[in-house]
Amino acid sequence: MPFITTNSVSLSGSSEEVNIFYQDTGRGKPVILIHGWPLSHAMWEYQLNELPKHNIRVIAYDRRGFGMSSRPWEGYDYDTFASDLKALIETLELTDVTLVGFSMGGGEVARYLSKYNEDGRVSKAILVSAVTPFLLETNDNPTGMPQDVFENIKVQLEQDRAHFLANFGKTFFGVNIFNHPVSDEHLQHTLNMAMNSAGYAAIKSMQAWSTTDFRKDLPAIKIPILVIHGKDDETVPIDISAEETVKYIPDSEYLIYDDAPHGLFYTHMQKFNEDIIRFINS
Repeated sequence: MPFITTNSVSLSGSSEEVNIFYQDTGRGKPVILIHGWPLSHAMWEYQLNELPKHNIRVIAYDRRGFGMSSRPWEGYDYDTFASDLKALIETLELTDVTLVGFSMGGGEVARYLSKYNEDGRVSKAILVSAVTPFLLETNDNPTGMPQDVFENIKVQLEQDRAHFLANFGKTFFGVNIFNHPVSDEHLQHTLNMAMNSAGYAAIKSMQAWSTTDFRKDLPAIKIPILVIHGKDDETVPIDISAEETVKYIPDSEYLIYDDAPHGLFYTHMQKFNEDIIRFINS
């Protein structure tokens, strides 16, 4: 199986090798798909099936702590996540790359582009249901979500992760809310994917996406950006995410899916695939 190796530096100063699993499918313009929390590269199955038909080389990887990648105790912050992405791009010697970041993966896109894209390896990016620019309520971000919301998630993950994630998956796909039913089998598949991670990685990553401020990263982005978000997203509400993100990147293309939940990559699969293929190949 293909892996790239990067390093994780512990609080004690020692360095630990971390192996990042990736799937590389198709030929053509390279696209890197960055998965959401708490899933893995496997969430992109229906994009991995379709995009290579359109002269697109699709690379999807597992974030550290998830899927088949290494599970170090430390290193679950966005500077490290972006460094892992940099290592993947450089190891595979990619140029003219399009990044597609879903949910917490949007944070990797923002941090990578603000820190590392001086070499111009990434030429376009897509933010999908992304956690940018800043989800946490603070004095200078009064529309964010209260810290208690995230503390409650942490408690539930520590006490019964499977139960919490089963309910989370239903909200994620808008089950019993929208006219886009998701099969019980797909919900179980998603739960299995979510449970195939280190519990501590799920908790620490949640703390990262819920508290990291990307408001300084976004204005540094100087490449074409497509923002896609569901109007009925109850996981990352559009008012505090996409609506604010486009204010920091005023030249971005912005698509709102009127009746879409968070997991629109699946519930609105055909439209989503068409939109990202058009943007990638334009």
